[in-house]
Amino acid sequence: MSGIERTLLFQIRALALPEPEREYRFARPRRWRFDFAWPDLMIAVECEGGVFSRGRHVRGVGFENDCEKYNAATERGWRVYRYTRRMIDEGRAIEQLERVLNIKTLNPGENND
Repeated sequence: MSGIERTLLFQIRALALPEPEREYRFARPRRWRFDFAWPDLMIAVECEGGVFSRGRHVRGVGFENDCEKYNAATERGWRVYRYTRRMIDEGRAIEQLERVLNIKTLNPGENND
């Protein structure tokens, strides 16, 4: 587990949000995995590292592969939230997840716009 994943998991647990599944495979036989997933809610989180250091996720092939993965997830009905280290460290990620998970778990059948 990466440092940013540990930080986000700590924040999730600190707010007593529903526990996510880690490294959840969503498109067998593909080996695609989400960093965190709530399969019953069809919500996933990807922690995007290396954004400012030109990591794999922001370079040519890595970026294109991620696009394929996220598009396949969307096609299957998943809502994928992507967060950078800065978004996690500043609390923007957990603030959004708290809203999304509380709305979905409190009102699972409603459109809460």
